[in-house]
Formats: sequence, C-alpha cells, structure tokens
Amino acid sequence: MADRAPRPLPPRSLVLDTDGVLLDSAGLHATAWKTALDACLETVAGEQQPPFDADAEYRRFVDGKSRYDGVAALLDARGVELPVGTPADPPGCTTIWAVAARKERAFVDLLHTEGVTAFPDVLPALTALRTEGVPCAAVSASRHARALIRAGGLDALLAVIVDGEDSARLGLAGKPDPALFLRAASLLGSRPPRTAVAEDALAGVEAARRGGFGLVVGVDRTPLRSAADALAEQGADLTVPDLTTLVRSVWGERG
Repeated sequence: MADRAPRPLPPRSLVLDTDGVLLDSAGLHATAWKTALDACLETVAGEQQPPFDADAEYRRFVDGKSRYDGVAALLDARGVELPVGTPADPPGCTTIWAVAARKERAFVDLLHTEGVTAFPDVLPALTALRTEGVPCAAVSASRHARALIRAGGLDALLAVIVDGEDSARLGLAGKPDPALFLRAASLLGSRPPRTAVAEDALAGVEAARRGGFGLVVGVDRTPLRSAADALAEQGADLTVPDLTTLVRSVWGERG
C-alpha cells in the first residue's frame, strides 16, 4: 500500500469576527441599520426609494463594515448622494457621518433595552482551543466590542482583542481591507498563512482572503444555512454552522 500523504498542519492561531460569530449581536446591528437608513432614504428620496432590506442588503453592503463605510456603500448602491460631513456631525440625514451617527445611537438604544449574549457554542469552543494551545483573537469594527466581549465572559479566553477604538487610534482601514485581521495576527505572533479566520460577513471573508490567511472559514448561523453558498463564493474555504463544528473539523483530529 502506498504511503499516505501527511495531513497538513492545522492553523496555529485563530482570528474571529465578533458580531455574528462570537456574540449574538448581528440582529441588533441589522435593526439599527434599518432604523437609520429607512429614515434617511425617506427623507432624502421619499417614495423613490424602497425601505432598507435588513437581510439581503445588510449582508451585501453593511455587515462587518464600519458605520461610515456601511452608509457610503448602501447609499452608493441606491444612487443616493450625500455630503461626507465630519465625525462630529450629530445623528441625522444630512451627511454620511450624520447617518452613521444615527445608526450608532439606534444601536446603543437597542443594547440598553435588549442586551447581547454570546452564542451557546462559543465558550466551549474557545475553551477547547485553549486546551489545544491555539491562541485566539477577536476582531470588530465596533467601538463597543471590547466591553461586550467582557460582559459575555469571553475576554479571559481571548489573547487579543482588536476593536473600533484600536482602528481609529491606529488608522486601520475597515473590511474588506484586511488591516484589522493582520493587526490581530501580528499581536498573536502568527503569520497569516498559519492563521485561520472565522467570519460571518461577506466583507470579512473577502478581507481574510485578501490578507493571505491560510484558512478562511465562513460561519453561517442562519436557520437554513442560507448564507453558506454566498460565503463560499466570496472565498471561504470551509463553511460551518457554529464554532464547535469548526473546532472539531480543523483541530479535533490530530492523527
């Protein structure tokens, strides 16, 4: 019998998106986006523009991106022009930054009324990875991510957190630019080809692919796995329904 080819070594570290992968917060973000964008579209274009689609348009244009980049992408796709404005603009519809601020206010309001929790599979998956000696990092464009991760009891299992505060301080570009992921891998002491990325957003999968990461995993938590094909088409090497499946598939069998 011919010798079996050696199995490739699993990635030595893992970088995880936060919203929709670690925390059950993507729904809150989608609702906040709809609150802000529907008001803007109605104010600027009236009946000429249909309401924001909190499923298809959310995934295609805003999921995983910074507030400013998400607003700009959606308005560009709709053919709606607004002045850029400045980050100091108050919530409203007069500039891109004002719409971004309106989304932020809507999200904070939802956090206060509904809160955010970690998905049930996250704690056991991160614990198993720690046992395997696989360091993990969390990445998010949100300035709230670090506090929410801490509130979810996950911070002790993450070696690194890179969030919106870090992005602003260091001038890191948002997804689909790989800068956030590359920063996280660097802080883990891991080169991209030996690092895996777990993402639920198309922009995040694109960023991981552009960053040269060795394994790009699409996490599809939708009830019918309806996002799996789109994640694979965007460049995911593997799609999984949760993190325990990821750990079992990639690190669970060493022989």
